[in-house]
Amino acid sequence: MDEYKSGADALFVLMGAIMILAMHAGFAFLELGTVRKKNQVNALVKILVDFSISTIAYFFIGYSIAYGVSFFSSADVLAAKNGYDLVKFFFLLTFAAAIPAIVSGGIAERAKFYPQLIATSLLVGFVYPFFEGIVWNQRFGIQAWLKMAFSAEFHDFAGSVVVHAVGGWVALPAVLLLGARRGRYTKEGAIAAHPPSSIPFLALGAWILTVGWFGFNVMSAQSLDKMNGLVAINSLMAMVGGTLVALVMGKNDPGFVYNGPLAGLVAVCAGSDLMHPLGALVTGGIAGAIFVWMFTLTQNKWKIDDVLGVWPLHGLCGTWGGLAAGIFGMKALGGVGGVSFTAQLIGTTLGVTIALAGGILIYGILKLTMGLRLDPEQEFQGADLSIHQISSTPERESSW
Repeated sequence: MDEYKSGADALFVLMGAIMILAMHAGFAFLELGTVRKKNQVNALVKILVDFSISTIAYFFIGYSIAYGVSFFSSADVLAAKNGYDLVKFFFLLTFAAAIPAIVSGGIAERAKFYPQLIATSLLVGFVYPFFEGIVWNQRFGIQAWLKMAFSAEFHDFAGSVVVHAVGGWVALPAVLLLGARRGRYTKEGAIAAHPPSSIPFLALGAWILTVGWFGFNVMSAQSLDKMNGLVAINSLMAMVGGTLVALVMGKNDPGFVYNGPLAGLVAVCAGSDLMHPLGALVTGGIAGAIFVWMFTLTQNKWKIDDVLGVWPLHGLCGTWGGLAAGIFGMKALGGVGGVSFTAQLIGTTLGVTIALAGGILIYGILKLTMGLRLDPEQEFQGADLSIHQISSTPERESSW
């Protein structure tokens, strides 16, 4: 029976890893559809190469920092328990690799290629696993202190804060240090729209992410006996809440409509195993409102050129998700209980602080040493031709 259980658990976690791996195609197509045509190839290449760099950084450094585990053993040792420890690494890697995928959308259309790959290796190798280990592996005694002080640890079931808030808050300094795309804002105060190049590709990316998210959340149980359909239904309700609120507040704009479910899903990750479905619906709806309101504010009022709105979507909605778990997870509001709002506030604040510090340090040093931004001519020409020497669609048919 033990062998049967370990095999079932390994398959369960592997299926989750594959679903989240597919989500990276969603990141790619969401960015591809949002940026202008001259930057579409760059979006596709960045996501795949960032994932590859993330794998190396997490395998050799990050996973050991977070969990104290290394893979320098013989293959027969690694194959124990049906290779469960290996597929668990694969599963958690797909989470870690979401950090540079999130950042990619914020810095699109004007960032240099190789400095971002260096940033990816540092973020996934050091910054992300440092906080991941604190939350999910009891590192540095912080969870134990929260348990002693507030009778509950910081609860983040599937990464509203560990993954999304960290990714969004890391992206903010990168976006600010890069500056706005050329021509986006004029000295006279006018704003150039830079509309999405392909709404169908944007929608495809959002759909891929949405479907994969049910692996992201449900498989975070990491074993078959702990799997619970409550997580799936809460994810569904938050997705729907985010979509409908974004539809209304975004005045039928498809960019808002298709980011609405993502906002809801970001927010419900932390408490998806605790909330009543109605609490998840409200959590998702509030997240949809946060995204539309803050995306509009950052772009039009504060003139922060966060291309895909990754700070509002992941940073702020992830922060809200960490807090929402402490609100709608309480028994008084229909939740399972066992959470403390104060512990949620402290844990969320810690995650935001680590992410901001890591983003400022890494991107600040890279800006001083290598530079982060394409030169004006390269940016005008587009990252596709400047970096990859090919466009997504040829200007004309070849003559032979």
